[in-house]
Amino acid sequence: MGNNKIHFKPKHIIALNALALLLVMQCVALTAQYFSYQSSVHQALDNVQQRISLDSAFLDVGNKTLNTPVDQIAIYRYLRRLNGTLRQSDYPVRVSSIQGIKTESDDFALYPNTIPVTFINAEQEFIVDLRSKTASSALTFSWSAFLASLFVSPLFFISNKTRKNRKAIEEVMPPTPKLIINLENKTISNGVDDKMVTLQNKPLCFYTALVKYCIEYPDNPLPPHKDVPPELLILANKSFGRLIELGHTKRKRPDFNANLDKTLSEIRAALDEVFSSYNEEKENYYPPRAQGEGSRSKQHSYALPLIKGEDIEIIGN
Repeated sequence: MGNNKIHFKPKHIIALNALALLLVMQCVALTAQYFSYQSSVHQALDNVQQRISLDSAFLDVGNKTLNTPVDQIAIYRYLRRLNGTLRQSDYPVRVSSIQGIKTESDDFALYPNTIPVTFINAEQEFIVDLRSKTASSALTFSWSAFLASLFVSPLFFISNKTRKNRKAIEEVMPPTPKLIINLENKTISNGVDDKMVTLQNKPLCFYTALVKYCIEYPDNPLPPHKDVPPELLILANKSFGRLIELGHTKRKRPDFNANLDKTLSEIRAALDEVFSSYNEEKENYYPPRAQGEGSRSKQHSYALPLIKGEDIEIIGN
């Protein structure tokens, strides 16, 4: 029994261990806060840009071709309403100007970062300035990390001098495939083996947008006999714009409503090849085929209701 006696470490070692553990836990918490904030800002910027794009049809921002001026009063009112909604929803971003018309009803002192955004809708160019807070504003002392360090630290205070060497048997779990969309080389893969398929610009952009749309709107059906929803079109056009930035194409944006059946067929063929060894996992990413009546079936939907954010990785987004 004497050989199994438990000894405590010296007090100065205990203090150093406790301090080091507290610092490590705080660093982990701060890192998590930073990436969580960055993710929330990125999502907020996308949502606000989509909102402005949808509202742009009702905004009189002038027309260079017709030489018509911007309706400044309408822009002021819209900015006040939009920022009021963002404030109520506790969004980390604000909109400071549209078409150079700046709002003076909001104080942007807490939102020093300026993000200029330009997009074209209905033959008009929209120039929008978005503002966001700095990442440092989201970093705070984590009491959860502090309490966790208090609970864990006693485990480091004990030194068992009679500890026996034991072999740890680790059960090796087979890797789980997930969808990887790489806009930089225009491919999709499963992240496990070396199977990789190159997609053309239109199906690649549409599928990237489809995945994002179904994650954000998991309950929305997508019947093929109806037009593609505006939110999905915005995401597809954004992906195409990213391909232009990456130097893959200089062509005009394709009509994502045209030849939808062909686009979906190309996507399914690529997924059949990439996930040929993982048929069960493929179902999460596979746009369902129409049953019986074909693509004209009003009950059919090509949405991906099972897909989750952790199931995918988009490179070059």
